[in-house]
Amino acid sequence: MSSHSEKPRLVLVTGASGYVGGRLVRQLVEEGLKVRVLVRDRRKISGQPWYEQVEISEGDANNIPDLLSALDGVHTAFYLLHSINLGKHFDDIESEMARHFAQAANTSQVKQIVYLGGIANDKNISKHLKSRARAGHELASTDVPVMELRAGIIIGSGSASFEMLRHLTHRLPIMTTPKWVSNLTQPIAIRDVLWYLSSAAKLETPVAGQFDIGGPEVLSYADMMQTFAKLSGLRKRIIIKVPVLSPGLSSLWIGLVTPVPTSLARPLVGSLISEVVADPKHSVEKILPPPPAGLLHLSSSIELALSRTSANDVETRWSDASISVAPWQKAQGDPSWAGETLYKDFRETITTVSAAHLWEAIEEIGGETGWYGADLLWWTRGLLDRIVGGVGLRRGRRDPKHLRIGDSLDFWRVEDIDRPVRLRLYAEMVLPGKAWLEFRISEVEEDGETKRSLVQEASFSPRGLGGQLYWFVILPLHIFVFPTMIKNLVKAAAKKERNSL
Repeated sequence: MSSHSEKPRLVLVTGASGYVGGRLVRQLVEEGLKVRVLVRDRRKISGQPWYEQVEISEGDANNIPDLLSALDGVHTAFYLLHSINLGKHFDDIESEMARHFAQAANTSQVKQIVYLGGIANDKNISKHLKSRARAGHELASTDVPVMELRAGIIIGSGSASFEMLRHLTHRLPIMTTPKWVSNLTQPIAIRDVLWYLSSAAKLETPVAGQFDIGGPEVLSYADMMQTFAKLSGLRKRIIIKVPVLSPGLSSLWIGLVTPVPTSLARPLVGSLISEVVADPKHSVEKILPPPPAGLLHLSSSIELALSRTSANDVETRWSDASISVAPWQKAQGDPSWAGETLYKDFRETITTVSAAHLWEAIEEIGGETGWYGADLLWWTRGLLDRIVGGVGLRRGRRDPKHLRIGDSLDFWRVEDIDRPVRLRLYAEMVLPGKAWLEFRISEVEEDGETKRSLVQEASFSPRGLGGQLYWFVILPLHIFVFPTMIKNLVKAAAKKERNSL
């Protein structure tokens, strides 16, 4: 580490709005390091507890000038970016992004790059793992030392792997599964991943090389499901292995059964076709010691994740990273005057219910609360979205009562919050256009009495003729959905107000 006479070491974290990145920033800040984050939009991280404690560099991770600005004066740079949701050619996109990052880091004289990749020791590896390895190769293509920490399945509250394991085990007491459930893997707790990453930020001298990180157990995915079932108080799962379920078919099946969309399930399942086990020749313990309390066993990792989920203490989720959008889509926040048609469904009601209780009801929308009526229509729309490869409704929400900008909310994402006045959601369902849902609260005078105006506004910006036809086809459904929603929302707020008296 640097001496007291030197400037404090500056650490850059990319992917700070993602699952691992968001938690790593918190840990680095708590350990007293000086941290800068690179994000496309600072609003996405504005709800994080560490927001005021870090430097923020806004920019595109594939833009050299933005990267040079973010990397200026940086000692250690964490590369936690991936592009697995960006279509068939995600591997080329990942490779180009890693190459640009390496070039900018070299120009900026960064001393160390730390990259979180995937264990790829088996000859039979998926496109996803090949892409992660290729990104590591691109990062190491300059003179900047790259420490590549390669992990297998990461178990933690909110991780995609944990959610997939949890929902498969809970929902399917009897399941037919492909042969890959017998392949060996070496899961690791998110707590231990963060330990290794944060330790890498404090290395005395730069390190280059590939290092595998895994938990203390090697077991099959079927064993993991049975362990989860036992810890959850469920009966032993009946697993029937069949040879016909390809990774592609498996990911479609997982997309329907779990909250993890098919687009994300595909690379996760693809990674299971090979054995993901740490190689002693790439042991990280030569460079970094294990956590002081030891590596968590799978059962402890699952128990910790379940306790955090039950306590609604999920710090970050797999869905925190935005899903990809089609090339024709503008940024979410583009205004209506940017050249697109904008259709609206506008509803307003005047009520004596307090603004505080109205806001409480608004902020609890979605997830277990639901959408205040027309549940069958919402469920059907979510199912259709899953069938065509979207995220559907089962994505849920991070916290049942509180939202922050960037949170996923079923098939919406929180685009803006002005608490307790305005909530704006952006649709991430598969659509021929872009859609928003907004709630606004204001004070109004009526009959000499101060009341509250609640506005509920759905907006849709269609793409071409197909988008316009879509709006008019679903218009009749709005008669059932939106009036019911605003009416029941006010009822829920009024009930909260009565209960508080």
